[in-house]
Amino acid sequence: MPQTSNYFVTGLLMNKFMITAALVGAEVTRAEQPYLPLTPQEIAEAAYACWQAGASICHLHVRTDEGRPTQDRERFRETIAAIQAKCDIIIQVSTGGAVGMTVEERIAPLALAPEMATLTCGTVNFGDAVFENSGPVMRRIAQEMQRYGVRPEFEIFDAGMVENARRLARAGLVQPPFHFDFVLGVPGGLPASPRNLGFLVDLLPPGATWSVAGIGRHQLPMGVLAVAMGGHVRVGFEDNIYYRRGQLADSNAQLVERIVRIARELDRDIASPAEARRMLGLPDKPVKLPPAAPA
Repeated sequence: MPQTSNYFVTGLLMNKFMITAALVGAEVTRAEQPYLPLTPQEIAEAAYACWQAGASICHLHVRTDEGRPTQDRERFRETIAAIQAKCDIIIQVSTGGAVGMTVEERIAPLALAPEMATLTCGTVNFGDAVFENSGPVMRRIAQEMQRYGVRPEFEIFDAGMVENARRLARAGLVQPPFHFDFVLGVPGGLPASPRNLGFLVDLLPPGATWSVAGIGRHQLPMGVLAVAMGGHVRVGFEDNIYYRRGQLADSNAQLVERIVRIARELDRDIASPAEARRMLGLPDKPVKLPPAAPA
């Protein structure tokens, strides 16, 4: 009998389906997507709409008043507090920030002790730029996550990054349960294809959960594959600003609503934030932040 791939075994289990909404990112502009949320209140409204539509996780970047990407801790605090005032969605802050930021800039929001944060597991060409994540950078971010009790999501742009995540685990810098997000279709990273997605899933340690973030036109087909394979999905303006070719999406929630419809057609139950917390090994209730730092 031929060997059965891990992703088919996972697919047969048909576990609860987690949807991550990546609302903002660091690169998209209002000129490209007029509905891009920028202010803390706009981001909170977008997160709330995605939560209502079925998202259980909010992948969070923030911007300045002028729309520039920032890792300013107080801007994150204000945004997180605004989201928490509206709903119980899991908040996952970015430690990627924007290309060119120092590691100290990137880890600043971890001091707020969010439930989750991303941990990119290697350096990758990012279009014409380079997103640098050397061994020391990865270890520094992992150590800071340990310090504040933050659950990492391993961001995987290429196959070798899975082994880098395993190396962090062997060093005791990260603890199970492990959750991976495969970011496929970035120019310079691993292309988005069924073969590549299956290959990556088969590299995962037993018991790990995974999601896929298809970039641009790859968001929908990669998402559909993940639904069928028993994985999870990231959608939103950070990765894709279109609903279909030539038609801009009118909200992040519209992209969540579409993947919810597809999942239900394939009998995948949508995970609530409470269910997702149990799947990810998170405490039942997050610590709520005040809207401003203490005087």
